[in-house]
Amino acid sequence: MAQDNPFAPGWDLDPAGSYIRFISTKNVDGKEVVETHSFATFSSVIEPTGDVKIVVKLESVDTNNDLRNVRMRFLFFETFKFPEAIVTTKLTPEMASGVQSSGSSLMTMPFNFEIHGEARQVSTDITVTAEGNDRIVVNSARPFRFRVAEFGLQNNLTKIAQTAGGFQIVPEMDVIFQLAFNRRAGGFGTQVVTAAPAQPAQPVQPVALETQGEFSYEECTGRFEILSETGNIYFSSGSARLQPDSRFVLSEITDIIKRCPRLRVLISGHTDSDGTPNYNQRLSEQRAQSVVQYLIREGIDPLRLYSAGFGEDRPMVPNDSPFNKGRNRRIEFSQFR
Repeated sequence: MAQDNPFAPGWDLDPAGSYIRFISTKNVDGKEVVETHSFATFSSVIEPTGDVKIVVKLESVDTNNDLRNVRMRFLFFETFKFPEAIVTTKLTPEMASGVQSSGSSLMTMPFNFEIHGEARQVSTDITVTAEGNDRIVVNSARPFRFRVAEFGLQNNLTKIAQTAGGFQIVPEMDVIFQLAFNRRAGGFGTQVVTAAPAQPAQPVQPVALETQGEFSYEECTGRFEILSETGNIYFSSGSARLQPDSRFVLSEITDIIKRCPRLRVLISGHTDSDGTPNYNQRLSEQRAQSVVQYLIREGIDPLRLYSAGFGEDRPMVPNDSPFNKGRNRRIEFSQFR
């Protein structure tokens, strides 16, 4: 720390000593349930300039439950459009001067936080511990309060609550972290790592990491159900023409269908209650068929695909608000029996 540039030649994240977790609270049958989740994959580096960047792969969210991970990825974070959360900040020599070798220092750290297409300038209190001259450990001195409405995630949280049992979820989450850095021996570049489990002495494969190869029957049907809830397949008003933004979730659907080779898939269209029943019936059929044609173009065997339209007859929620109507205008995917 006594050298002219305390950040030279750069510092790389040590995965074995690092974690990022968030704590959520929900109300189930009048009882408060607190759950701790984590991210399996993230990267960080401190450059010689003092610039810091932390990149969290949101698809690696780990709730210790496979289908809940899928809900978080597709319904809450919408990782098919927003795959990363990014934290950036700038360290100064004055900040480093307060950290003595083998000592700790408490400081307030301002940073820029980007997630779900939104960015905010925020700050949090951290404790920086120097473990000798070549290793530092940064801990959250107190949880960072993440308010979902500030980042356009309130409606997504509502989707999660409605699909997982209708319970209430507190729209604020506490984030805690530990980031360990080792001084770089030489060279530059960001090291991407997979975070170690909470107990490094008992290494396990994080359940957040998607399984490879074919899905089981339960994994297939669960993913079809969840992806049917995203609401991210878009059509122009009164039209069956797919809008370009639909490709994000449709690419995920294509991958899942390819990894469920023994299942035939029913693609069903649904509308809200605006318009006449006959018009909505025809429109739902045409939209379902548009999705079938897209999947065929992406290499799915047409003999595995079936389409149907149900118009306004099967609403997911009451058609009593613009948000609910948007949820009822949907394409669903299920096993065709």
